[in-house]
Amino acid sequence: MDAADIILFEKEFDHDHEGAYYTIPFHVDPNAESIRIKYDYQRFGFDQDFEDHSEATLEPEINIIDLGLIAPDGEQIGASGSNKTEIYVSEAMATPGYTPCIIQPGEWEILVGAYKIHPNGVKVFYEVTIAYKQRRLLKGDLHTHTFASDGVHSMEELAWKAKRHGLDFIAITDHNQMISRAALPQVEGITLIPGVEWTHYQGHANFLGVDKPFDGCFATNTLEETQKIFKTAHDRGALIAVNHPFEGGSEFKYDLQSLPFDCLEIWNGPMRESNLKAVGLWQALLSSGKKIPACAGSDYHRDTPFIFLGGPTTCVFADSNGASDILATLKAGHAYFIFAPNGPELEMKVNEDIILGDSVKWSEHDWFEFELTNLLAGDKVRVVTGQDSQVVWDALTNGSFKMTYTMEKPGFARVEVLRAFLPGVPLLPALISNPIYFDPD
Repeated sequence: MDAADIILFEKEFDHDHEGAYYTIPFHVDPNAESIRIKYDYQRFGFDQDFEDHSEATLEPEINIIDLGLIAPDGEQIGASGSNKTEIYVSEAMATPGYTPCIIQPGEWEILVGAYKIHPNGVKVFYEVTIAYKQRRLLKGDLHTHTFASDGVHSMEELAWKAKRHGLDFIAITDHNQMISRAALPQVEGITLIPGVEWTHYQGHANFLGVDKPFDGCFATNTLEETQKIFKTAHDRGALIAVNHPFEGGSEFKYDLQSLPFDCLEIWNGPMRESNLKAVGLWQALLSSGKKIPACAGSDYHRDTPFIFLGGPTTCVFADSNGASDILATLKAGHAYFIFAPNGPELEMKVNEDIILGDSVKWSEHDWFEFELTNLLAGDKVRVVTGQDSQVVWDALTNGSFKMTYTMEKPGFARVEVLRAFLPGVPLLPALISNPIYFDPD
């Protein structure tokens, strides 16, 4: 399938059509990311027919054609009257007057309003561009707070701040405060993901991607009550991330096996002892045979000398910039994490189809290749498996590094970049990746 399909329509309306509504159907194949519609017609006439119109004056409109868009389920996605000659709709963004939405496959309809038609009729030209999803690298922050809880910024301020920091998405995760997708502001180039940080005396967890992950109050006093909240959120399609499991004062005290969750937050704000413990817990779970994706987030409330939006940054290989695709990518483990938006970048794969988070049979593929860019002199690149941790490159200069690594036995492999951020300070992670899994037969 091409990256985009362009469909052209030419429709003629007679004066008898005036005052009625019509639809023009068009088909959208699966995997579409966005729809853009342009239309054009003769709206104005001239009071004198001079060849160069040098002495002509513009008359009122002789034709007025309204525009709208209807989804395959019959829902109105938007209507803009004759105010706009071009509209755009995707899950992440839409022209004002239109609702951002997932572009479902099926029969869509252009809504035509023949408000005013000249006695001689009018031809209307439509151009529909359907863009299809393609994998791309997006950078974002999955853990942020606004002044709805204990942050200092509004959602819109956070979105603009994220854009200035070079991010593509942020999740709004206020403490025990749900937010609906309809309430999220639109800032071009930034995807806002609705979320809530379930904040409890026994631990914290982010529920991402749904307007109302659970009913009633967040407060629970028994494991059974907590399980009900987590199960409800899981059943409603929320991505559940267990947050900062070893952070002093907000440790996650529940047994992880007792609750459904999708990701473990291994990197929360600046890298420190509690994060290193979380990485150790994750490594132990991976080594025991569990396939649990990691996630990361700044837990941003306000700027401090060590806390900033995008510190750390989650990097995902998503099919679009829609929230649903970003979260599906996280759930699949197609992600790595860097200390800041300008940190190292990683491409890691077995082939074009098998990337971070994916599984292959070790007997069929016992190797992977990876390439790191934006390294600094002094960085150490290490490959971590269930059996050992091996430094495979000491960067002597700024630049990039590429290699093919062979797995000696089934298991998993992930990549880290270690960096000395200050003189005399021990090396700390600048990048941590999710693994590729090499399954036994």
